[in-house]
Amino acid sequence: MTPTLVRQHRPHAGPATRVDAGARARDWSEIQERMLVPLYEAVYERLEVGSGTRLLGLGCGSGLALLMAASRGAAVTGVDPSYPERLALARERLLPEAGTRARDGVRLVAGTPGDIAAAGGAKTPPYTVVTAFEPIGCLAGDSEGLGELLRAATPLAERGTPVVLAGWGPPERCATSSVLRVAAKLADPMHRAGGWRPALRDDLEEVAQRAGLKPDGSGRVACPFGYADPDSAVRGLLSTGLFDAAITATDQAQVDKELTEAVHPYQRRDGTVWMPNVFRYLIARVP
Repeated sequence: MTPTLVRQHRPHAGPATRVDAGARARDWSEIQERMLVPLYEAVYERLEVGSGTRLLGLGCGSGLALLMAASRGAAVTGVDPSYPERLALARERLLPEAGTRARDGVRLVAGTPGDIAAAGGAKTPPYTVVTAFEPIGCLAGDSEGLGELLRAATPLAERGTPVVLAGWGPPERCATSSVLRVAAKLADPMHRAGGWRPALRDDLEEVAQRAGLKPDGSGRVACPFGYADPDSAVRGLLSTGLFDAAITATDQAQVDKELTEAVHPYQRRDGTVWMPNVFRYLIARVP
C-alpha cells in the first residue's frame, strides 16, 4: 500500500506526517481499539442501550463501539470526518455486503452529522443517544474539533437525549501517561501545542458547556492497555495518532526507539505489556 499523508484529526495538530494510513488504521482496529471496550460496556449498560435506541456515534473510527451497540439491538449511525481508512474498516465490520448503504439499522457517513441527511436520503428520525468515545484530555486543545461535532449533532437528537463524552483519567491512575510524555518530549516547540498534558478534572464538563449541553452524571472505568509484546504496544500506541507531531519533529525510528524504552517498565515476565488506566465519561443532556 502506498504511504499517504495523514494529519491528526484535531485542528490543533502539527504538520502532516507521512505514514502508511492503511496500516495505521489496521493497527488501531486490531490492537488498540479494544482497549476501550470496558468504557463502551459501562456506558451502554448505564444508559440501557437496546432495541429501542437510535445511537449516533461521533468519530466512530473502525466501528467497534457501534458493533457492540448494534449487537444489543440498537439502530446505529456512525460519522467520522477525519479517518477514512478507519471508516473503511467499520464498513467491513458493519456493512460487509451493503457497502456504504444503510442495512439492518446501520449507517456510516464519511463526514460530520450535517452530512447524514444527504447520505441517507429520507429524513432521519431523532437520535436517542449520542456518543463521542474518543478520549480527550491528554493533548492540549484536543477538544476543539469535538465541540464542533457536538454542536452539529445536537439538532439531530431529542430534547433530553444523553450525550456521552470520554476522557483520560487522572495521570496518577493512568500508567500510559508516562508513555504519552514521550510525545511531548520529542515534539519540538513548534508542535508543542499537540503535546501531552495532564488530564484536568473539568475537561469534559467544559466541553459540554461550550456545546450548550447540561452535565448530568459521570463515571470512571478501568481500561487497562494490554499487549502481546512490546512491538504490539508500540504499534497500538502509534495508531492513536498521539505521536504524529513527535514523528514530524524527529523521525519514525527515533519515536519507535523512545516508545519501546517507555513501555519496557510495563513488560511482564511472560513478555506481555500491561498498563493499568482509568478513563472517565460524562453524560450530558440536550437542552
